[in-house]
Amino acid sequence: MADTASDRPRRLIVDTDTAGDDTQAILLTALSDRIDLEAVTVVCGNVPFDYQVENAKYTLEHAGVAEKVPVHEGARQPLLKQFEHASDVHGEGGLGGNLFPDTDVPSATDHAVEAILDRARAAPGELSLLCIGPLTNVAMALHREPDLGDLLDRVWVMGGNVNCRGNVTPAAEYNFWVDPDAAKVVLDRLEVTLVDWGCSLRDSFFGPDFFQWAADVESELADYVLTVTKQARATMADRTGTAGATQPDSLTAAVAAFPDIVDAADTYHVAVDEREGLTRGYTAVDETGVTGEPARTTVVESVDADRFEAIFRSMLTDRDPSP
Repeated sequence: MADTASDRPRRLIVDTDTAGDDTQAILLTALSDRIDLEAVTVVCGNVPFDYQVENAKYTLEHAGVAEKVPVHEGARQPLLKQFEHASDVHGEGGLGGNLFPDTDVPSATDHAVEAILDRARAAPGELSLLCIGPLTNVAMALHREPDLGDLLDRVWVMGGNVNCRGNVTPAAEYNFWVDPDAAKVVLDRLEVTLVDWGCSLRDSFFGPDFFQWAADVESELADYVLTVTKQARATMADRTGTAGATQPDSLTAAVAAFPDIVDAADTYHVAVDEREGLTRGYTAVDETGVTGEPARTTVVESVDADRFEAIFRSMLTDRDPSP
């Protein structure tokens, strides 16, 4: 995997199952001057696929880049498994429960996998991926182009649960549970930077004070975030007794745009259990090297939570995410 050092904005595709937190990650990448958002590719996941496509377009409209950044429709099902949506967390349409955009923005004509491959082949070593949904599109691209890793600059993945409970089953985080076969392929064959559910719980949780601040700010984007997180905040309060919401996808986007907010990370062999059953999607992280398998996954173990929140607040008030 190439890693280019340059003052130029990082060329990026966001691969997403667009629901509430995904939209905020898209906003961050679209508005950051450190990122050149080239395309959004949509994959099966959080809510019914057509809702996800419209949510992506609607978010790009809020960022003012809908005419510039194409939305490519991708895999509507995982590689092999059946799955369930997470509408109970994000609301029926994915944006808090009462918002169902109808943008009239056309989707790009080429499939998400084609978009990833065409752009990567056209500029070897210059394109990066931010993967904040199940990894089906990326696994399909790897099937078509086994040397994809050599063509990409960086790959960030939000997924997995490193030595912690999952959020969809006790054993698994949702993105990896939806398509564990794809997650296994990607982590086996690509060098990725992984932001997992445990790191998200520790370093991306916004509590009542943040959302009260957002309610008091006269900002279109703050109002948007309040709307799209409404169901997620209610679900968090119901399940844990704590009012607020985690921001795993936007945390991963922030790590991509501002890598210096990472306080600790290490590289391990990470295996994903693709078998159906109680441990479907489980993330096995070989921290002590007992498997003898090559370590290729950089696991983000902690992030400066205060700086992340400052980046997020700056995005909402000034449309300029900055630390």
